[in-house]
Amino acid sequence: MKNRIEVKKSHIHGKGVFAKRRIRRNALVGIYEGNTVRKNDVYVLWVEDDNGKAFGIEGSNELRFLNHSRKANAIFYGDKLFALRNITPGAEITFDYGDEWADVE
Repeated sequence: MKNRIEVKKSHIHGKGVFAKRRIRRNALVGIYEGNTVRKNDVYVLWVEDDNGKAFGIEGSNELRFLNHSRKANAIFYGDKLFALRNITPGAEITFDYGDEWADVE
């Protein structure tokens, strides 16, 4: 993953995740890593297990700096992040945080 992405200052918010090289549509960008938690916090990604039970992952790798966009170029399937379209080198990688963020571009 480190050869694909890097964390830099973002014009969206604070730090962001950026493509170091071209990432093709549908390619795996990375896996959100961290400890399982039950409480929400800044870097917690909520996912569902195979039985539909939600749990949080407190981010410990670069993906914790992903920013929100309603025009996201990546999507999570569980803890795995995939490119929704081709992502060019230098582009910020974003995902849609969900309905709670509907009024934020």
